[in-house]
Formats: sequence, structure tokens, C-alpha cells
Amino acid sequence: MIETVLTIGGVTAAILVAISLFISKAVSKDKYIGYFPSFIVALAGGVFIVLSALAGKADIMGLGYGGWGIAFLFAAAAGILITTILDSSANAEA
Repeated sequence: MIETVLTIGGVTAAILVAISLFISKAVSKDKYIGYFPSFIVALAGGVFIVLSALAGKADIMGLGYGGWGIAFLFAAAAGILITTILDSSANAEA
């Protein structure tokens, strides 16, 4: 099960980084809208975690709601970190 969580989290993180960098390049440098996709996925991960406590057992592609929540929270954290590093190095004036 841990392999599925890491796979889904990694794929979601890669998609988030691509979307965030595209949005960051499309808007001005002083806007923070490029980080919103990761915040939305983190919110979805929190919803899945809460849903795992409230709902009965469900199995979606080998993971329960808690596994999906953990994968989305991992993806959001990795997406924010990678986007921050790439965005700050692109905007550095040294």
C-alpha cells in the first residue's frame, strides 16, 4: 500500500509543479497565485483524511480514503517546496 501512496503522491506532485510553474510564468512576479494549486490539493487531502474517519471502508485503486489523503498531503508539500525553490531561483537578482 505504501508504494501506491508514494506513486500517486509523486505523480500528483509532478502535475502540481507543472501547473504551478505555468501559472507563475503567466502572472506577474509579485503574485502568489502560483501556489494555489498546492493549497487546493492540500485541502482535498484534509477532506479525504476527515472522510476516512467518518465514512466506512472504501477502496479506490488499492487505497482507502486515508491513503488518498496522505498521498495528496505529500504531493501538496512537495509541490509547494519545489515551486518555491524554482520560483525563488528564477526571480533572484544577484
